[in-house]
Amino acid sequence: MSVTVVIADRLGKGQHVAKGVEAAGGRAVVVPGVAADMKLGDVMKAENADFGISFCGSGGAGAISANTKYGYPESHGMRSIEEGITALKEGKRALGFGFMDVEELGKRLTETYLELQA
Repeated sequence: MSVTVVIADRLGKGQHVAKGVEAAGGRAVVVPGVAADMKLGDVMKAENADFGISFCGSGGAGAISANTKYGYPESHGMRSIEEGITALKEGKRALGFGFMDVEELGKRLTETYLELQA
């Protein structure tokens, strides 16, 4: 089973999360540039992604936009890895976090998604 994860950060970051996705066996697509979070849904659709992660100060704009434009089930305002894991288990696919560009986030979310698909 393969998994594609889109990572979209308001400040153009996300490289650490991408390393975690790849360490767990996933394919990471990092959206480049400032305000990348607002492109989360567009890139998820273009890449046929399994889920997407957006980061901004409020932790919501990218996930809410992906839901509004494409109907991806979303959860936003998250501040911990555990909240993200719970959201995936609840079927959410557009995940909005405050700034958390850490490898462990990408790794654990990808592992959880793969477990859910097994």
